[in-house]
Amino acid sequence: MKFILLIFSFVFVTVSSAQQLKGIVTNGENQPLEAAYIYNLNSKSHAHTSENGVFVLENNAVGDSLKIGLLGFKNKTIVLNDVSFNSLITIALDEKSFQLDELVITEALNPVSTITRLDINTNPVNSSQEILRKVPGLIIGQHAGGGKAEQIFLRGFDIDHGTDISLSVDGMPINMVSHAHGQGYSDLHFIIPETVNKIDFGKGSYYAERGDFATAGYVDFSTKDYLKESSIALSAGQFNSIRTLGMFNLLETTKNQNAYITTEYIATDGPYKSPQNFNRLNLFGKYVAFSPNNDKVSLTISHFTSRWDASGQIPQREVDNGNISRFGAIDDTEGGNTERANFNVEFNKHISDYSTLKTNAFYSHYGFELYSNFTFFLEDAVNGDQIKQKEDRSILGFNTTIINETNLGEIELTTTSGISLRHDIVNNIELSHTLNRNTTLEQTQLGNLNQTNLSAFTNLQFDFGKFRIAPALRLDYFKFLYHDKLQTNYTVQVETKTMLSPKLNFYYDAASNLQVYLKSGIGFHSNDTRVVVSQKGKDVLPRSYGVDLGTIWKPAPKFIVNSALWYLFLEQEFVYVGDAGIVEPSGKTARYGADLGLRYQLTDWLFFDTDATYTHARSTEDSSGENYIPLAPDFTMAGGISVNNLNGFSGGIRYRYLDDRPANEDNSIIANGYFVTDFNVNYTFNNITLGLVIENLFDTEWNETQFATESRLQNEAQPVEEIHFTPGTPFFIKGTIAYKF
Repeated sequence: MKFILLIFSFVFVTVSSAQQLKGIVTNGENQPLEAAYIYNLNSKSHAHTSENGVFVLENNAVGDSLKIGLLGFKNKTIVLNDVSFNSLITIALDEKSFQLDELVITEALNPVSTITRLDINTNPVNSSQEILRKVPGLIIGQHAGGGKAEQIFLRGFDIDHGTDISLSVDGMPINMVSHAHGQGYSDLHFIIPETVNKIDFGKGSYYAERGDFATAGYVDFSTKDYLKESSIALSAGQFNSIRTLGMFNLLETTKNQNAYITTEYIATDGPYKSPQNFNRLNLFGKYVAFSPNNDKVSLTISHFTSRWDASGQIPQREVDNGNISRFGAIDDTEGGNTERANFNVEFNKHISDYSTLKTNAFYSHYGFELYSNFTFFLEDAVNGDQIKQKEDRSILGFNTTIINETNLGEIELTTTSGISLRHDIVNNIELSHTLNRNTTLEQTQLGNLNQTNLSAFTNLQFDFGKFRIAPALRLDYFKFLYHDKLQTNYTVQVETKTMLSPKLNFYYDAASNLQVYLKSGIGFHSNDTRVVVSQKGKDVLPRSYGVDLGTIWKPAPKFIVNSALWYLFLEQEFVYVGDAGIVEPSGKTARYGADLGLRYQLTDWLFFDTDATYTHARSTEDSSGENYIPLAPDFTMAGGISVNNLNGFSGGIRYRYLDDRPANEDNSIIANGYFVTDFNVNYTFNNITLGLVIENLFDTEWNETQFATESRLQNEAQPVEEIHFTPGTPFFIKGTIAYKF
């Protein structure tokens, strides 16, 4: 009997000694660290920190050892004592250089996005173009004077300016629905690159929290909560190029609150015969505060304005016959101006030990005016074919997500649910035929539109240990409203549409250095409101159906490989015809391909990376040989070698490659590919950094954007269809000096 009581007492003491531990992980500046991994070496329980740096760890006892780690910080091991369980413990990690051998795939909250974090730290961005280039497999091209949004290529898509990729910053949408220039138009130029802290991305339509435009994938940028120090910088280079940057702490960095403001000014004439007269001004401010129980509130306010002239897309025949140079123009009165003001407030709160609330509300005011001439004198032999696209827009909305963790017996269940609202009010959205930017010859379209998107989603993740299953469902409701101001009688056209988007993902941790995943899901992209109401609701939200089979693997301590085989079917592709003001459906398409990414740390300070994507993209409704998808790339590759903090030196050499691709449906017109190399080097001593950047190091002659366009010059009797292009930057050098204080 005494023996039984002794056994019972031992079991009771053992069970009752298992306790819950709450803590917060910070860095040397006393700022919370997100996604740090906490592992109990004795009980094998584990947890990750939230965005607020907070974690809750179960099954702990006095004397247990905890290992805390995060890439870019020194690992720390602590031993729990009686005091550890009395209140919230604080664990501070010391920052260090990135070491790839410290990355454990099964410990990383999002291994794929962790790769991007590594890329940002080893090769920081200093231009808005480079922000998107940090997404593996994504290629961009600029046309129309540097003020227009970039053209995006991803997974065999010519995404135009954002039709098939969802872009956001701090939870605020970047894509513009029913835009004057193109569906999904995404201008990232209001983001100051030095304020970007993290880039979260995913390819495919497998993520329930991502809705409209997330067919090829999504990218979400997060800005910094604080500055380590204030700084000023000045860059100057060829073509009358100049950039100034100021980043200023407004409050002394503390655990409770931070505030900073950043300003950027850019001006350049570009390499063109007709100067771009480009300038851009950015202002960005952020305030972050933490409550005593580590609830987080952040407020961001920003304003951006830009204007430019452009030489436009020029016909190859005029360059070939010597009438103009590659940097000449047919109509140099193209160009435009744009501005955007943003207000965004975020709130993160631990509702309970196992539930977290994350919400943000946003408002943006946006103005846009663009002058283009794609066809020269095809339609109007006297005045030319210049068009004006203009709009004035307000965007308001919110996103709310609740994450709850619980157990179903031995199975860990994480439920992520959310609702979102986005409402666009667009006044005087216009398409007009103009002359020399001054005279309006004819108004083709003019009206006001409202577009509302209300959505809800739920994602369940069942954790069986090494194996996880994540089914999800998303519901979207759209209302499209258009008032055509060119009609004699007042009429308002309205259409509504609702759709369900299921997702199902599987993850298997085959080993601590190998994760295998299978992702599947249905996504969609919306059509332009003006087209939706004119077609009586036809082709409003065409679906995409996709599947990915991939791995993230570390075959060696300092070598990581991510790969995927994938397939994507789209019910309807959209081709925006700007000079006609319509979105043309181009039928069903299918794409399949393979992604491969490599990261290798050769030494403590030398890193190698490369990403390649192969795609087979075809229309499924046209006969063989007539079923090419115009401008869909079949092979892209980008990468480089980076030096990080070698006796004060940093920098690298980067390359990007885009293969030849069909410019029309029968592949009779080819858009030539290119291989371009950039170089940068920086040296830091005391608080001063000197930098040198060379774009197009080998002075390659390349076309940044290309289109098969039918045009007619003023002296031509018949139109000609051929490649029209915007030339890529020639050899370009600029220097930078920066001072931190």
